[in-house]
Amino acid sequence: MMAALVRIAGRVHGVGYRQWLVHEARRNGLSGWVRNRRDGTVEALLSGERDALQAVLTACRRGPPAAQVTSVEEAFAEPPDEPGFIRLPTL
Repeated sequence: MMAALVRIAGRVHGVGYRQWLVHEARRNGLSGWVRNRRDGTVEALLSGERDALQAVLTACRRGPPAAQVTSVEEAFAEPPDEPGFIRLPTL
């Protein structure tokens, strides 16, 4: 299992990015969470098998159709304590 803390910038608020990422993460069997940040970015903790994690990280660079991703920052992280993938409130 691998985990990454990701911050996505660009036009990612108000375009369904979080719900899209919940769908992508669950479809790929990942655990973790996603939330909007007040600075206009989206932050996510993604955890799972290497290939599935890489697939979702690649998808994060394009996002849903209405999004315009300008950057994705990735850092290694500790996996979440709980299984499943959820949407958290804005931080």
